[in-house]
Order: sequence, then C-alpha cells, then structure tokens
Amino acid sequence: MAARSERESAPREKLFIGPRVRALRLSHRLKLEDCARRLGLSASYLSQIESNQRPATARVLTGLVEVFQASPESLQANEAQRLVADLKQALAESDAPASQIALSEIRRVATEAPAFARRFLEVHHARQRLQERLSLTDEAIGFDENALASSQLPYEEVREYFHRKDNYIDALDRAAEALAAELGAGRDSLTRADLERRLADDGVRLVRAPSDIWRSFAPASATLTISDRLPEATQAFQIAYHIAERAFAEPIEAELAQAGFRSPAAADLCRIGLGNYAAGALLMPYQAFAEAAQALRHDLDALALAFGVSLEQVCHRLSNLQRPGRAGTPVYFLRIDAAGNITKRHSANRLRFPRFGGSCPVWNIHDACAAPDRWLVEIVETPDQARYLSIARGVLKPSGRFSEPGRRYALGLGCELAHAHRFVYADGLNLQARPARIGPSCRVCEREVCPQRAFPPLDRQLSIDPNERRVTPFGLR
Repeated sequence: MAARSERESAPREKLFIGPRVRALRLSHRLKLEDCARRLGLSASYLSQIESNQRPATARVLTGLVEVFQASPESLQANEAQRLVADLKQALAESDAPASQIALSEIRRVATEAPAFARRFLEVHHARQRLQERLSLTDEAIGFDENALASSQLPYEEVREYFHRKDNYIDALDRAAEALAAELGAGRDSLTRADLERRLADDGVRLVRAPSDIWRSFAPASATLTISDRLPEATQAFQIAYHIAERAFAEPIEAELAQAGFRSPAAADLCRIGLGNYAAGALLMPYQAFAEAAQALRHDLDALALAFGVSLEQVCHRLSNLQRPGRAGTPVYFLRIDAAGNITKRHSANRLRFPRFGGSCPVWNIHDACAAPDRWLVEIVETPDQARYLSIARGVLKPSGRFSEPGRRYALGLGCELAHAHRFVYADGLNLQARPARIGPSCRVCEREVCPQRAFPPLDRQLSIDPNERRVTPFGLR
C-alpha cells in the first residue's frame, strides 16, 4: 500500500535525484537504514531512489525538505540536468550529428549511468584539448614561434574539477567558517585588524610596498609583502589567502589527493584555486553571507561593503553557496575579457556555458565590458525556453601607472526568472517583456535564426541558395 501511495503522489515529471539524495544522507553521516526510517521509507525503496532506479515522489521530496532542511531548489538542480546539457553539447561538437541520438536516450544515460556519462565527457574534453593543442602546434611550426607550444591542459583539468564539485568544497568551507568565527569573535565578517592579528599570532611580519607582485612570502624572515598598489579589498584577500593556505593545508592536500590530477602542474594550479576558495570562505563565512544575501536581496554593492570585499569576490561566493540543506539561490556566474573569452564560469542552475570558445554575442555582458561601473539588467531566454534575470557589470582596474593600461573585464550573474524577486535588480523591471534570445557559443547553438551568428552549428547541415541573401549567407537543415 505504501508503494502504491507513493506512486500516486508522484509529480507529473519524474524526478531522478539519486546522487543528490545520497550526498544529503552522507553529509548528515546517516546509514541507509537510519535515513529511510526518518523519511518513513523502507531501506530497499530508498536504495532504489539513490541508484536512480525509481524517481523521487512528492512525498519523498517533502520528507527531504522537512527532515534535512533541504531547499527545494537544491533538490531540483540535480546532476542529471547538468549531465544532459553537457552531453548534448559534447555530441554537437563531435563528428557524429547529435540529431542521430534522441534526447530521451541522452537523459537515460545521464540518470541511469552518470559515471559512464562523466567518463565520456572526460574523454571528449581531452579530445577537444588535444585538437586545440595540435592546432597550436601547427601554428607554431608555421610561424616558428616556440611560445605557442605551451599547453593549457592542466588549467582545463582544474576547471573540470571545480565543475564536478559544483564549485563547493564542503570540508574547506566549514573549516573556514569555524576559523572566521574564532578570529572575528562571533561577528559576521572579519576586519583588516582581525587578519593582521592572526598574522602576528603566527609570527608573520606584514609589509606593504609598491610592487608588481601582489603577494610574496619570505619563509626565512617570516615576512609577508603585499603590494600597496592593490585596492583595499584585494589586499585583504591576499592576506586571507596566506592565512588560509597555511591553516587549511591538511584539507587542501586531502582534496588534491582525492582529485587524482594527471600532472603536477594541474595539482599546483588546483592548490592555488583551493587557497583562493578558502580565502573567500574566510572573508565571507557561509551562513552569515548566505543570510546577508537573502536579507539584502543580493545587492552586490551592499554585500561587498558589508564584508569588505570586491564585487567579483561577492559574485564568486554567491556561486559557492551549494551546502546540502542550506543551499542559496541557484545562480550562474561568469567573467569575460574584452575579447569575449570566458575566464571564469560556474552555473548552479540550468544555464550551461561552452567549454571552448567565447560566449553568445547577444548577451548584455559584452555591452558591460565597454561600460565600466554601470549595471546592465535584462531578461534573457535560452534555446530551451528557460528565462533568466541577467545582471552584468563592467569593471576597470587601473594599473597604477600611466605607461600600462588597466585591466578591463565584465562580470555576469543571474538566476532563473522564478527567483528574480529575490534580487533588487528586478525591481521595476517588466518580467513579461520580450527577452533577449541568447544561446551557448555559435558552434553549438541550435537557433535557426540569429542576426549575430558568427559560425554555423557543428551538428547541422547547411542550406545554401545562391539566389537569396539574408543576414547569414546560409540556412540550416
């Protein structure tokens, strides 16, 4: 009877969230039997849910929310959705047309064989990187430039690591939150004096000097030098990094050992990435920052002021709020340079970014690059008809000298339209207005009509009529 009741109350769209349920159970250190008892299920039924043999019903979802205080958004943003999007893009980039494989088959692989799907994506991305490397080698041979022979493989490997981790490192985040509470005596955020007091307790002398090197440490004299050409928020972040990489050396090394990088260079890059992650978590402790983000309705300027950090650090931290049971509003975050290259990217919602190449030229983030210190807000729609509140801000960081240009880039942050009311940027915005129709990069975008298309999609055949000329010189079949 119980099984029948659960089937009858199932949502119309079957929800397979096995990996999320298992991660939630393990985060509370519960055995399968104990967790099933709390949810009012049999152990075998819960086991089938965790292995994606059965979908989660409305009753199960309600139990997860009530027993573990899990947010409905964190349960809906499941790994299968991300794998489906990544598999679709990988197939579009492959030699075989993606149209030969039905979407239902792709979804089945993502939900029933996620380990195989991830392995397939690893192989595909390795192939893509190899092709780029061969292309660079061809150019190096043609131009006789040895510099072009350098590889970015370790960098891409680290990117994939953070992508797999949902941009959230639980052990590191909790350790940073505990240290922040200790240093700040229970206050929500740390001050510059708190950080400098910790350095003094560690026997480290702090020196500020004009330098092109942002941060350097001399172990022999225990001297930490910070460039005084940096903004105050960046100086504080560099001090926090020094504290974090030493205080959390053990969990950082444990993460690196578990990641199993293929090269020492990738491990070294990831060590820096984990240090940066820990520094951000130290300056913006999880619970205090998540509560402030909701209370301030994600006002990025107000959050930066409250925690003494930069806008970019605030955006990055918002994309980290993936703690099981206490997940924040699911957002995407990206940073692009003036050429349109994506230099940072993460999405905790359905929006996916291309692994290679630039971003969609229709997106307002490109306009933001040319308009620093201005907020650009619009509604965008992706090819799957999902709509997002898109927030973009151009940033110009002066070099500190006349002879060198400043660094110019743009930050992009956004959420699905259902969460727009949680953002101050949606106030006064007509959410029913015609959206800007964006997509991934042109090579994998499925839109048939786009005035900004630079290249035809890889998975479609061209239709060329010499008697007609439109915005693009080709149609799509």
